[in-house]
Amino acid sequence: MSKVSTPQPKHFAVNRQAQHLYHLLERFEAGVELTGTEVKSVRDGKINLKDSYVEMQKDQAWLIDCHISPYSAGSYANHDPLRDRRLLLHRQELDKLSGRVQEKGFTLIPTRVYLKKNLIKCEIALAKGKKVYDHRETSRRRTIERETQQAIHEHRRRGY
Repeated sequence: MSKVSTPQPKHFAVNRQAQHLYHLLERFEAGVELTGTEVKSVRDGKINLKDSYVEMQKDQAWLIDCHISPYSAGSYANHDPLRDRRLLLHRQELDKLSGRVQEKGFTLIPTRVYLKKNLIKCEIALAKGKKVYDHRETSRRRTIERETQQAIHEHRRRGY
């Protein structure tokens, strides 16, 4: 009896700060237009999404400030580490995103870069920035959840 499972996508980069700083409302999967040396660097895991964001320009989505280190074996054909990269989305997704980004407080941020069917994909999220009190509320909720789990564990351990 063998289980057939779908292969999990390989993550090259995850923007962990995004969950902390923003309310992530909707997620979209986009292809990324890369050069040859960029693909090799991404496959080596030399990509950083920390300060990057997505900007809509002339009905196209662009990945800005995403750092992809130069490929070590690349010679004169190496790429600029911080160049803007075009994201490949369907027209209706682009129209929807450009409309939502025009609203006050919304932004697009990349959450992760991964491999899917041998193609490099970028997950972008429509996000709204958290306020200071949101951070406190999240921290408070996490503390309450942790204490509840500890109490349940302690209760079960005693065998009541």
